[in-house]
Amino acid sequence: MSRVPRARIVIAEDSLVMRAIVRQHLEDHGYEVIEADDGNAALEACRTHHPDAALLDIEMPARDGHEVLRLMKADDDMADIPVVFLTGRTGTDDIVTGIELGAHDYLKKPFEPPELIARVNSAVRVKRLQDELRDRNAELETVSRTDALTGLYNRRHAAEHLVRHVSSARRHGLDLSVLMFDIDHFKAINDTYGHAGGDMALREFAARLSPTLRTEDIPARWGGEEFLVIAPMTSADGATALGERVRASIAGRPFSIGPDQTCVVTVSVGCATIAGEDADGLIGLADVALYRAKAAGRNQVVSAA
Repeated sequence: MSRVPRARIVIAEDSLVMRAIVRQHLEDHGYEVIEADDGNAALEACRTHHPDAALLDIEMPARDGHEVLRLMKADDDMADIPVVFLTGRTGTDDIVTGIELGAHDYLKKPFEPPELIARVNSAVRVKRLQDELRDRNAELETVSRTDALTGLYNRRHAAEHLVRHVSSARRHGLDLSVLMFDIDHFKAINDTYGHAGGDMALREFAARLSPTLRTEDIPARWGGEEFLVIAPMTSADGATALGERVRASIAGRPFSIGPDQTCVVTVSVGCATIAGEDADGLIGLADVALYRAKAAGRNQVVSAA
């Protein structure tokens, strides 16, 4: 009979004999088993070990199986654990109640070992599929908010962040700054070293940008050779200082853009600090400051303040 290897099962049953029987069958099929002798112990075991499935007797001391499931479903850390109820009752009321509460399955005692293993296998497969789906959704979420070339946030995600930060800064009277970066003469880099060289320059810029920032700062590729940093709780002077750190890091040593090829790269920086503007207004101010930096000769930081 097929099974999922190394799966972990919590068995909650107040009968020592029944726990031993179930444990033996599960271990014979390669499962790791954690025992609990009442409802409270079952909750603790599920919370601590986060099993691939839980076998819960409906009738248990402290809390019955239904109450345990109810509490599991209300806890984000346990809500996705499939539950198979064990019952010695002949009626269907307990079974219906359990299914309505979100149980995966039920097993009537006494049961044959193949039925036990089949139902546990089914529960574990569901859990593993749920985990895989969650992981894939997380990957898709990461892809949807990340610039594929540099690994920084993309423009859409940065814009969403900026709207939230502007709202919070205005509501609480906090400083908030935005810095716009534009790699100087980027077209010449592309023309000289090709698009592959240009891509390497963009990746190197991102790699040098990130270490200069604080944990709370939000870097993004805004588009083309333009980059954005959202700097929460940062004054105009603080934004200028941050921009200068980045500028110096970029200009400090040549970029490696191919085998035995280096290129001197500089960046122009425009800074803007919130003074009642909305997100678009703040970006507009930073853009104007960036234009002034480029018009004044590039490789410098200009503040809109």
